[in-house]
Amino acid sequence: MTTTRLDRLLVSADNALRTLSGAVTPSRPTPGPRPMPGEAAPERSHVAGLMRVDHAGEVCAQALYAGQSLMARDPRVRGALERAGAEERDHLAWCAERLRELDSHPSLLSPIWYAGSFALGVVSGAAGDRWSMGFLVETERQVEKHIDGHIEQLPAGDARSRAILEQMRTDEIAHADSGRSLGGEDLPAPIRGAMRLMAKVMTETAYRF
Repeated sequence: MTTTRLDRLLVSADNALRTLSGAVTPSRPTPGPRPMPGEAAPERSHVAGLMRVDHAGEVCAQALYAGQSLMARDPRVRGALERAGAEERDHLAWCAERLRELDSHPSLLSPIWYAGSFALGVVSGAAGDRWSMGFLVETERQVEKHIDGHIEQLPAGDARSRAILEQMRTDEIAHADSGRSLGGEDLPAPIRGAMRLMAKVMTETAYRF
């Protein structure tokens, strides 16, 4: 069935409401062993901060892919973005569940993360599908490194958070491979640097708030 840009805009609005309200149901079960009732998580506060950052990153991913999908010209590109977005919704739900298990909460600034990332998605999508896919590849490359850093910081006994992040990393690598296969262009160095700077601001802020 052919969809119009208005149809996709309405889908994007629905996605925004679901993402920011927390009304997201994963299609896959949360990885890792479920904590036993009353089980104390090691370094709870630090792990909660890490998972809050990861959740904020997934909020950004939902918004970014929605903006890119809205502007995509090639149905193959739009399909790849929609498939990646569905897997990122799993990540979003998993991180939210882990935060609840840690008696914590998502970033209070989630609406800001969503709005900024949606705008970036629209701009990158408007530049053309090859640049949009290049933006996706670079985003996923940076996310992969970010997840690697979080895995290294996890307490040895936190099998639940580790399993979640490892599955997320596997999915992010696949998304980057998909973007490359669809002709993603390498982004100029200044844009890659700006993306790293923006990610650093989000990471440091979301860890606390």
